[in-house]
Formats: sequence, C-alpha cells, structure tokens
Amino acid sequence: MENLFTGLISSKTRIKLLVRFFFNPQTRSYLRELAKEFNVSTNSVRKELNQLTKTNLLKCEKNGRQIQYMANQEHPLFPELKSMVAKVMGIDHVIDDLAGRLGDLERAYLIDDYAEGKDTGIIDLVLVGNIDPYHLYDLSRKSERYIKRKIRSLVLNRNEYNEFESKIKSSPHILIWEAKTR
Repeated sequence: MENLFTGLISSKTRIKLLVRFFFNPQTRSYLRELAKEFNVSTNSVRKELNQLTKTNLLKCEKNGRQIQYMANQEHPLFPELKSMVAKVMGIDHVIDDLAGRLGDLERAYLIDDYAEGKDTGIIDLVLVGNIDPYHLYDLSRKSERYIKRKIRSLVLNRNEYNEFESKIKSSPHILIWEAKTR
C-alpha cells in the first residue's frame, strides 16, 4: 500500500491510519491500540491522529479517559479516500511476497476490478517473467489468508506478454511492480 500512496503521503503512519479507518469505516480505535498495532511510538501516532482530526478526515469521541478515533464519513473526500484504500488494500503485501521469491519477475500488473477501484474480493494479477509456479501457488495462498482476498494470477513469459500487451493496455490495468534492472 505504501508504494502506491507514498507519492501523495510521506508518512507511513498516516498511510496506515487511513487504511485502518477508511477500508472499514466502522472501525474505532484508541491511540495506544494503534501505536501497538503499528509498532511505533504513541507520539508518532498522536501527531498523525491530530493532523487527520484537524482536517476533519477523522472524528474523535471521548469514552471515559480514552479517546476513540473513527473515519468521518461526512467529509467530502470520504468516498474518494475509501475507494483509494480499497483499490490498493493488500497489493503491496502481495507484491512484496511475490516479487522476491518467484524467480525472475519482470513486471506485475493489477487488472480488471481492482484496477477500476472495485473491491470485489478477487485480485487479478498479470505476472511477467520466468515464474516458479509452485512458489506462486504457495505464496498466493499465504497472501490470501493475510489480506482476506482471493488472488488470481496469469503468468506470461516475455514473448507471451508481447502478444498479450495490447489486450492489457486496452483494459483497466495498473503497473504495480517492475524490476529495476532490465
């Protein structure tokens, strides 16, 4: 997620907070709970919570001595932020797992529903390179359990990709990973 949001948002903690609150807007959380979950200091989380509350993206309620934070579903940007978070939910985890362990991965594309921003629960990927199918299956199943979504992969070698490229480019797609040295 962070790879796709970092061009817009420089704080990893803020990204985690947006994901936490905007992927499931019913979520309510406390400062210490968030700091523990994100494995960062309470001051880091407090700073970001204050900023998000100040801009009215989050609301807070006092519950005894604790303050609960939640998404402000009445904010004008709420639908867009919720959609952005849904688009990329889990994608960085999937790619981090797959990219380093599959063999010679050249590119990874997110296609179809998630590329359009529709959270259907099925992530469709096109993987280009010399991929180890056993590791792909194993890593996909592990990632599915973690992100609670189904992963469907189409694996193409470079020649197959060259033949298939126009079809990818004519349908909804997002290049989500590319090898640095080619």
